[in-house]
Amino acid sequence: MAIGASDSVGVGASDPAKGSWPALVASRLPAGSPPYTNLGVSGSLAFQAVTQQLPGAIAQKPNVVSVWLAVNDLNATIEPASFAESLGQIVDGLVQMTGATIFVGDVPDLRAVPVYAGTDKARLLAGIQGYNDAIAAIAARNPARVKVVDLFTGSAALVSTGTVSADGFHPSDEGYQLIADRFASAMRANGVPLRA
Repeated sequence: MAIGASDSVGVGASDPAKGSWPALVASRLPAGSPPYTNLGVSGSLAFQAVTQQLPGAIAQKPNVVSVWLAVNDLNATIEPASFAESLGQIVDGLVQMTGATIFVGDVPDLRAVPVYAGTDKARLLAGIQGYNDAIAAIAARNPARVKVVDLFTGSAALVSTGTVSADGFHPSDEGYQLIADRFASAMRANGVPLRA
């Protein structure tokens, strides 16, 4: 199951239904796996996902959940502490109310993404690091069940010209593939039987 925003929906992909990173990860599941559900809502902020996506996720009793909510909050200049409170509600709710292993994506280094061309790069990086510290702290509360998917380390490849769509912000097909690879690698390392 996927909880997220426009990147989970696949905005920027040539075929969003099949080309979003959660759909690409789900395509690697072995035959006979439980059905995959994408609850992502384009434009969602973490505090909105608490009421719009979390209840549906809990109701379906998933065994694996991906959560990638951060960039919209960062763009909306929501303080890391407020973001962490909302994301923590989602992650802790999943831990308490389901048996799922939860994979939480952190924030890539967005400084090379075209839409941020005119921004203060030092301030942007500080914001990213604040969010990533918050994500790491949330995962550390339940390390056996909550895994951080590192999208920051070596993320220049995720945000090159070829991996960003024409809108200058969302991933392209190539970008979605790279994100899916990161999530799939983390999932495989933690026992999810995905094909390579």
